[in-house]
Amino acid sequence: MVFLARNVFAQVQRRAFSSSSANAYKVAVLGAAGGIGQPLSLLLKLNNKVTDLALYDLRGAPGVAADVSHVPTNSTVAGYAPDNGGLEKALTGSEVILIPAGVPRKPGMTRDDLFNTNASIVRDLAKAAAEYAPKAFVLVIANPVNSTVPIVAEVYKSKGVYDSKRLFGVTTLDVLRASRFISEVKGTDPNEEPVTVVGGHSGVTIVPLLSQSNHPAIEGETRDALVHRIQFGGDEVVQAKDGAGSATLSMAQAAARFANSLLSSMSGAPVTEPTFVDSPLFKDEGIDFFSSQVTLGPSGAEVIHSLGKLNDYEEKLIEAAKVDLKKNIAKGVKFVAENP
Repeated sequence: MVFLARNVFAQVQRRAFSSSSANAYKVAVLGAAGGIGQPLSLLLKLNNKVTDLALYDLRGAPGVAADVSHVPTNSTVAGYAPDNGGLEKALTGSEVILIPAGVPRKPGMTRDDLFNTNASIVRDLAKAAAEYAPKAFVLVIANPVNSTVPIVAEVYKSKGVYDSKRLFGVTTLDVLRASRFISEVKGTDPNEEPVTVVGGHSGVTIVPLLSQSNHPAIEGETRDALVHRIQFGGDEVVQAKDGAGSATLSMAQAAARFANSLLSSMSGAPVTEPTFVDSPLFKDEGIDFFSSQVTLGPSGAEVIHSLGKLNDYEEKLIEAAKVDLKKNIAKGVKFVAENP
C-alpha cells in the first residue's frame, strides 16, 4: 500500500501541467469569480489539457475570463453571467464541471454552518448541470462536501441521469496538507511524502493513514498533533485571514490537481487519488459516500480501493468519522427531499 501511494503521488506530480496533450476538453467553473474560482480558473488556463474554459458566476465572471484569457496558452476562455442563458452556454458541451460556488467560512464557523446557504446554491447548479451536461464529470468543491456531494447525487437521481462514477467530492486539499505537514515534522520534501487520506472532508471525518505513509512509526503526541492539524488545518487559514475568508489558494491548487488527474485519466492514463465518491466500502452501514483511493479512468471512478491495513489508532479514527459522515450525508439527502 505504501508502494502504491508513493508511485501514485509521483505520477500525479509529474503529470500536472505537462507540456503536451493528446485530447482537448471543455471545462466549466461554476463560481469562477470567487476566492477559489479565480485562482482555479488561472490554474486551469495553464493546463494544456483544457482547450475551452467556460467561467460562470452571478457577477464578475466575464472580467475574470478577460483577465485569464491573456495568459499565453492555447485555449479559449469565455465568461458568463445568469442573463442571456449564460449558465446553459457555460455548461453545454462541458466534459468536466467544477463547482467552487458558495460562501466561504468565517471565524467560528464550521463547514456545517455553511450548509443552509451553500446547499441551495449547489442544488440549483446541479439542476442546470443535469439538464445541459448530464454526462459531464462533476467535481464538487463547495462545502460542506460531505453533504453537497449527496445533494448533487439526489438532484441527478431526480432527473434520471445519475452515474455514480461521474461525481466526485474534491478532498485533495486534505492530501496536500498531510504531505506538507508531515514533511514539516520530518524535515523532508513534501513532494516525496505521499499520505493517503480517507473518510470525508471536515474535522474528524478526515482520516490520514499515517501507518501507510513513509513514517508509520510516528506515535504519541507527535502523531496526535499531526492528525489534528490535518483534520483542522482549514481553521488555521480561517483564523489567519481574520474574517476575510477561508482556504482559497491552496484549495484552488488542490482542485486543479484533481481536475488534471481526471483529465489525464480521460485520455487513457489512469491515475489513483483519494476522492469522496459513491462507495461500497460502508454502504451496508448506511454510509453511501466515502473517500478512499480511487483509480480514475475514461468512465470516471473505475476502481474504488479498500482502505488497506489499518492500525488500532486509525480504526478508531474511522469509527468516529463514520458517525459524523452518516449524519452529514443524510442531511444532504434530506435537504433535496424537502427542497426539490
